[in-house]
Amino acid sequence: MDAGSVEVLVEGTGPETFVLIHGWPDTHRLWDRQVVALRDNYRCVRFTLPGFDPRRPRQAYSLDEVVETICRIVEHTCPGEQVTLLLHDWGCFFGYQFAMRYPQRVKRVIGVDVGDVGSRRHLQELSPKAKAMVVGYQVWLALAWRIGGRFGDWMAQTMARALRYPGNPQCVGAQMGYPYYVQWTGALGGYRQAKTFTPACPMLFVYGKRKPLMFHSSAWTEKIDARSGSQVLGFDTGHWVMVEKPEEFNQAVTAWMSAGDAVAQSR
Repeated sequence: MDAGSVEVLVEGTGPETFVLIHGWPDTHRLWDRQVVALRDNYRCVRFTLPGFDPRRPRQAYSLDEVVETICRIVEHTCPGEQVTLLLHDWGCFFGYQFAMRYPQRVKRVIGVDVGDVGSRRHLQELSPKAKAMVVGYQVWLALAWRIGGRFGDWMAQTMARALRYPGNPQCVGAQMGYPYYVQWTGALGGYRQAKTFTPACPMLFVYGKRKPLMFHSSAWTEKIDARSGSQVLGFDTGHWVMVEKPEEFNQAVTAWMSAGDAVAQSR
């Protein structure tokens, strides 16, 4: 199906639906192994974020435009139903905002490696060196988007290699960096209106422990882990947990889903 300018893939069968949202510098293909593991028991809805598709012209999108795109996709594929969000990187940022604006449409949230990034608590836990790293790679990618063309693509691919992107860097394009441009320049309203995510539903948060800096605060994960039905898991991986340890990640997701279903059935 096509929801506006975004092609949507719907795979698998089951009474519940996953909506899978990737981040930088990925496309819907990030979730290939997860869809294979889930599609026998769940419907899997995935798409490439607006502006990330290399086949389309370079364009930036506002926070409202991305969130409303997610809303349209959920309404088209799961009318009247609640969904489980499976999110990574910028997919976490946009998916969390969707979950807070439309809590009635979200049954569960699985966030991968990005939590309350940018919050006061998170910034307090970052060392000066870590803060400099964040500014360095984000401004670089914002400039890559602004420059565009072959040189912008080269900049984006160079950063993907530096950040140990597990996919093919040649598939990375400057157009994928527009969220950084919007964030740092305030274009299209910026992201100032975005709120730190506080889940209103059960949440599984998975993160990689083998990174130079974290994208969540310890206080935030402690609150998540203390919530009934929620869980926090750290993996011995980098940022792309689902790619570096796909079997273990898939097992953790299905086990958490099954545990939640068992609790719901016992009530």
